[in-house]
Amino acid sequence: MFTIITVTFNNRRQLAEFWTKGVPAPHRWIVVDNASADDSVEVARKLGAEVIQLPKNVGFGSANNVAARVAATDHLILANPDVRIDFSTLERLEEILESRDVLLAPQLVYPDGSLQPNGRGRPSLTNKVMHRLAPGRASRSGYRIYAGPGEERNVVWLMGAAIATRRDTFAQLGGFDEKFFVYYEDIDLCVRGGHAGVPSIVDGDSQWTHGWARESTGLNWRGWKLEVASAFRFYRKHPRFLVGRA
Repeated sequence: MFTIITVTFNNRRQLAEFWTKGVPAPHRWIVVDNASADDSVEVARKLGAEVIQLPKNVGFGSANNVAARVAATDHLILANPDVRIDFSTLERLEEILESRDVLLAPQLVYPDGSLQPNGRGRPSLTNKVMHRLAPGRASRSGYRIYAGPGEERNVVWLMGAAIATRRDTFAQLGGFDEKFFVYYEDIDLCVRGGHAGVPSIVDGDSQWTHGWARESTGLNWRGWKLEVASAFRFYRKHPRFLVGRA
């Protein structure tokens, strides 16, 4: 049994598109709303979610931590509003978590069915820049990682759009570092997990759809500003990733 945690901030459209069937019993769905100006809260409630309304936008990681602290199930799923979960895969993911202490992700796919590289290699500054400027080279260098059917791929970090783990593991790792408002908190979590002996893996036999509308794609200055601030914080915290690719 999972507690599924979704953080919203003006995501009524994504909830209506990707969560049309809500979450089946016996799983629990908690939506933490970061003071949305739209009707995200009302949409989430109509879809059957338990909603925690925050008085202000505390950021992605902090909001996830709020729900994780009140979760009563042994296992958690952190899933973005623009993720469509294939609920038939939850039994498999639960079996993996029962057998191993890991940070686990399904292989994400774009709405057209093509694979999305939600597994990543070493988050060096070189790899991060190459990923933005030359994604083809980033894939060939092993930074963008996919898991095909029948594969489990060990990765350095997982995109925070969809991560499953044991509740106790998330708590022992301290959850997300709340000093990251948004971006890089997923990398930091997985890096800390790796150091604690908790590997990150992508399961190719589980595929979920991810719409992936990233604010720092294109010319959105606010998104870029937030990402640069988080990057600075991450590399100051983990300076060994400033150089190198492998």
